[in-house]
Amino acid sequence: MGFRSPLRGPWFTSVLGAVLLVGLPIVIVTGLLSYIAYGPQFGQAMPGDVGWLRLPQFDWPTDPVWLYRLTQGLHVGLGLVLVPIVLAKLWSVIPKLFTTPPVRSIAQALERLSLLALVGGILFEIVTGVLNIQYDYIFGFSFYTAHYWGAWIFIAGFVSHAILKTPLMIRTLRGRSLMQTLRDGQEHGDSDLIAADPSEPTISRRGALALVGGGAAFVAVLTVGQTTGGFLRNAAILLPRGRSYGDGPNDFQVNRTAAAARIPEDHAGWTLTLTGGTSPVTFTREALLTMPQHTARLPIACVEGWSTVQTWTGVRLRDLAAAAGTPEPGSAQVTSLEKDGPFRQAMLQSNQVLHPDSLLALRVNGVDLSPDHGYPARIIVPAMPGVHNTKWVETIEFRTVS
Repeated sequence: MGFRSPLRGPWFTSVLGAVLLVGLPIVIVTGLLSYIAYGPQFGQAMPGDVGWLRLPQFDWPTDPVWLYRLTQGLHVGLGLVLVPIVLAKLWSVIPKLFTTPPVRSIAQALERLSLLALVGGILFEIVTGVLNIQYDYIFGFSFYTAHYWGAWIFIAGFVSHAILKTPLMIRTLRGRSLMQTLRDGQEHGDSDLIAADPSEPTISRRGALALVGGGAAFVAVLTVGQTTGGFLRNAAILLPRGRSYGDGPNDFQVNRTAAAARIPEDHAGWTLTLTGGTSPVTFTREALLTMPQHTARLPIACVEGWSTVQTWTGVRLRDLAAAAGTPEPGSAQVTSLEKDGPFRQAMLQSNQVLHPDSLLALRVNGVDLSPDHGYPARIIVPAMPGVHNTKWVETIEFRTVS
């Protein structure tokens, strides 16, 4: 095939590769941390059975309170920012996919296998990841399961390709000065990437790098506001699932509405049931409001990448544990009024229950929770994934062992 662009060459590919060598490990690590934050030790992370790819299991920290907001914001935000660089890198190496003969040595065979896992894995992760933050569960399969296994295929390809190609990348970048390479119209040397009969350039190498960098910066503007807030939040159109809002003091993101969860509008007979002690304990909402109230300004962060910080008021979970007769619980299972949602139950670790800012929230920003934000009561725990901050709480079972 006639690949005649004078921009292609080892140096251009190596520059893009160096950026990805720094950025992609951050995306990988934060993604795996998100899986751990979901609590695989409680069977609530997806997929549940990962065989020998089981990750280290530990109690997810509750401090700093913005931990999950940071890790998941980096995972989704940086992942989107790197998309233009990934596409440019794939464009830069297309000629290698059509070299003949396709395999010349064992080393090249290994390289091509790593490329298959790398390219296939990263394209699958990008496409499914972007669709997941744009639309509400459109897949005919579990996104979480597919994204997890796809990630490991990509990781295998990325690690093996990095081992094979990093020495060459370093030699290429050290071999010529940056300014000299940017001034030259075409790279020269023995490489499958360099066109034998190049066409006339339509853009300089400096311009090409600026175009790719500008594309990444533009994606950042369309993404970062969902984590940082401020005036950029309205520009964050790449994360629309976090753009459904409430009213007044409840005017912040709603990921699942009360109507979608089929929560009844009439809560006149609602009670909270606490178990774990010698006998169940029941509270009405009015009784909960007479208990000592605690207010904390805490973030809530979603796996899709958006997050927000609000001021929550309610009863400390550790006070409810004491009221249930289990002042030192090993864990707690929270169950929602929602009957068939994928996250109608959540298991909390001991440190999450006992943190001084962990709440059964009754109010937000000085007013009652709206139905979409969990009225009559919801869980708010520092640094925990948003879906485990269960809304429309019906029961809490405090357990003495985790």
